[in-house]
Amino acid sequence: MSEKSFKTDVVIIGAGPVGLFAVFELGLLDIKCHLIDILEVVGGQCSELYPEKPIYDIPAIPVCTGQELTDKLMAQIEPFDPYFHLGQMAESISKKEDGNWVVKTDLGTVIEARVIVVAAGGGSFVPKKPPLKGLEEFEGKSVFYSVKRMEDFRDKNILIAGGGDSALDWTVNLHPLAKKITLLHRRDDFRAAPDTINKMRKLVADGEMQLEIAQLKELRSENGVLKTVAVKGETGEYDIECDTLLAFYGLTMKLGPVANFGINLDRNLIPVDTEKFETDVAGIFAIGDINTYPGKLKLILSGFHEAALMAQQAFRYVHPERKLRFQYTTSSSELQGKLGVT
Repeated sequence: MSEKSFKTDVVIIGAGPVGLFAVFELGLLDIKCHLIDILEVVGGQCSELYPEKPIYDIPAIPVCTGQELTDKLMAQIEPFDPYFHLGQMAESISKKEDGNWVVKTDLGTVIEARVIVVAAGGGSFVPKKPPLKGLEEFEGKSVFYSVKRMEDFRDKNILIAGGGDSALDWTVNLHPLAKKITLLHRRDDFRAAPDTINKMRKLVADGEMQLEIAQLKELRSENGVLKTVAVKGETGEYDIECDTLLAFYGLTMKLGPVANFGINLDRNLIPVDTEKFETDVAGIFAIGDINTYPGKLKLILSGFHEAALMAQQAFRYVHPERKLRFQYTTSSSELQGKLGVT
């Protein structure tokens, strides 16, 4: 094999939290994994979009950031020595006569495996941008679509635009750091968690921040530095002073080459059964936000459950000659040996 050609048991497309946990579940069953991700780092959305945003619904962890969750998962799967192909996209798949799959990436990497697991979230995410003239010249300097490092926004005069979870979460979380926070939304109605909305409204009532019901119209700068944003509300147009704009208008999901893998799709999602989380193509599974089934909840913990059941069926493809024995990590000395614990 060339230095770009590999052979393993399972190829996992997507190195977000669900893809990482799949390594753990497969590793317990003596299944080796290679992971492909278009990002340069592991962690998926958690690392790319909200590495410092608190997550509250991981079992037994009252609160952790996206990056902390990623770090813990990486520590958990370390005994299984997964191989990562980062900064590249799974471009095509094909099947060999012996039943193995061959996955090729846009960088020319070729991986042969018995099983493919698609854990690509919703595909690649592109922020929805406000239709403002000259927006591009401010991007990455004073206009942002995500918060990767909260400290970067300390002592800033921040205008946050949006009415969903991201806008409200960052309004509350950045408030202690920012010099000033203004939340802008086109109506006085929000699509965020009720508790977060209540916290925002209390900050407004206490005079700790401003809430403006209006829409973005124009960015205005001096010497290339953002100074004000023109908005339009019920009373007409007016300016809001700020040096930073955080625009949270949601994300557009692009499925990318996965759409051409020959797997049945339903509105850019992959239908699976709820016994094995297998697609309509034998040997190809889909777990996490990329899949769909009756009652589906797009939660990380749901993806963890799906990974566990997927691994049971993947074992039957990878080790058809062996009998699958269900064991608990708390009582199995064999599993504890694999994990390097006593």
